[in-house]
Amino acid sequence: MMRALFLALWLSIAGTATAETVHRLSIDGSIGPATAQYVIDGLEDARKASATAVLLTIDTPGGLDSAMREIIQAMLDSPVPVLGYVAPSGARAASAGTYILYAAHWAAMAPGTNLGAATPVQVGPGGGSGDSGGDSAGEGASDDTGGDDASTMQQKRINDAVAYIRSLAELRGRNADWAERAVRESVSLSAQRALADNVIDQIAPDGRAVLAAADGRRLMDDANAAPLDTAGRRIEDRPPDWSDEFLAVITHPNVAYILLLVGLYGVIFELANPGAIVPGVIGGTSLLLGLFAIQLVPVNYAGLALILLGAAFMVGEALVPSFGALGVAGVLAFGLGSVLLFDGQGPGYELSLLLVGGVTAASLLVFMGTAWLALRAFRRRGVAGRDHMEGLTGTVTATEPQLRVRVEGERWRAVGEASLQIGETVRVTAVDGLTVTVEPMEQQQLGRGRQ
Repeated sequence: MMRALFLALWLSIAGTATAETVHRLSIDGSIGPATAQYVIDGLEDARKASATAVLLTIDTPGGLDSAMREIIQAMLDSPVPVLGYVAPSGARAASAGTYILYAAHWAAMAPGTNLGAATPVQVGPGGGSGDSGGDSAGEGASDDTGGDDASTMQQKRINDAVAYIRSLAELRGRNADWAERAVRESVSLSAQRALADNVIDQIAPDGRAVLAAADGRRLMDDANAAPLDTAGRRIEDRPPDWSDEFLAVITHPNVAYILLLVGLYGVIFELANPGAIVPGVIGGTSLLLGLFAIQLVPVNYAGLALILLGAAFMVGEALVPSFGALGVAGVLAFGLGSVLLFDGQGPGYELSLLLVGGVTAASLLVFMGTAWLALRAFRRRGVAGRDHMEGLTGTVTATEPQLRVRVEGERWRAVGEASLQIGETVRVTAVDGLTVTVEPMEQQQLGRGRQ
């Protein structure tokens, strides 16, 4: 009985201690799938722990539109209030960060920070819009100078982004007109101007000041929600775990691209040299990781198809040598597909063209060098077998009971003219098993003279 009472008391104390904490999550750097998963998991952990609030610090240049919308959905559905805080001094909530700050129940900025530049951008040709096409709520202004179709699609993206950020501003009672300007004109604001224009709720030197300012306020949408009790609460940092950090690494386009390269070349080497094992294991693992990474970020399927076509050509070169024709065609297709693959990424999620160019040039050199060596080997006289024997010269060593000649230190049965004498120099014209057909060198030279 006493043990049960002690256990109940301990659980009560532990639950109270957990409920009196504020969980701190941090968005630091470009926003991608790993960032979205980290924030979603953090909000869920805060709900399970009955945390008082979540302090979300933001320092980002922007990122992927799809990841941003997943974060905002989780924030809007969270029963735990989210206090957005752009910090430390010198940080920014640009692009996708502006949308996230607008979605927060309480918005604060540290001195010397800024937000804005929320125009959705189209990086490169051929990408779609929103989640499916890889647009980002990124930096840059709209560009309506292209063709009619491109201009119409860009206008649709801008109108969608305007409606989205205005709905967030109206939900939180913040300046919706400036939010629209941030999208249409890509304008930015300092912390002081943001406070004066009712874009944020507070300028705070640190997280403690944010908790003190939010204390006693009813921030949740539910009218029956109790006022926040955040002043003096313990702040518990919740950094990303190893899986989130690993996901952040492999989903970067440059890393995902390198994984694809290592995977494809490992498989090609294994097919060209069956039984090597190590290249096949490394290549297969890298290929699976690369494919897993690119399916988490918006990709252009035309670029992906070109990469697969190039890989098929390179595998064909390994299995059916074509003096480099398939290999070079495969490298060119792979390089073109690489340029198109991540054509709709946001800030921090661009594929390095230097990386693509360097890999393509190196691959071309390898396959062209291989083709040159194969052609050289094809033209070279064989070093064994029938092709090697034909045209060689030898000396007659015996005429009775059977004609025999010595060619490259070996004695062969021979068939030739009856007038051949021991010591005479002959030339091999044909090989049939262990018997060679020979002719006198003088006859060969005479034939050339007549020609």
